[in-house]
Amino acid sequence: PHIVHVLTIQKHDQPDAFRQELRVSPWTFDRILAEISGDPIFSNNSPNAQFSVEHQLAVTLYHFGHFGNTAGQQKITNWSGNGIGTIPLITKRVMAALLRRQFLDMSIQMPTADEKEDAKAWVESRSCRAWHDGWCLVDGTLVPLAECPYWYGESYFDRKCNYSLNIQ
Repeated sequence: PHIVHVLTIQKHDQPDAFRQELRVSPWTFDRILAEISGDPIFSNNSPNAQFSVEHQLAVTLYHFGHFGNTAGQQKITNWSGNGIGTIPLITKRVMAALLRRQFLDMSIQMPTADEKEDAKAWVESRSCRAWHDGWCLVDGTLVPLAECPYWYGESYFDRKCNYSLNIQ
């Protein structure tokens, strides 16, 4: 499977290729891995061991970093060497670790009062006074979804003819 090449060769010798596959740098990958490796979701009492946390994180990042035909279960199965039913299980485990309060508190930091004031001054200097309090602006980036959401799916259809979330 290609995942072995990504984690052994590209990660160390071809960081640009690694980033193209997993959408994060090797350094970022290692930081995330270090933070979630001890999560209890990656241990079990079964005689069948789980895949390594490194493998599971790589599968999940590959899954999230691709959409359309390249994000299909069969494509991810071929890329990773996992069984087709294993991909959702791996993804759920990694997401459980990433959404734990400890990881979120460490990863997401709100700006300080001084940083907010600096941002407000910047917004006012580059736009209009009425937008002064707009210190947390986002550019409307589209995050593509692998498939149409079940509930209100048509609401997620964007101008580029994909299903996506608009970050606003």
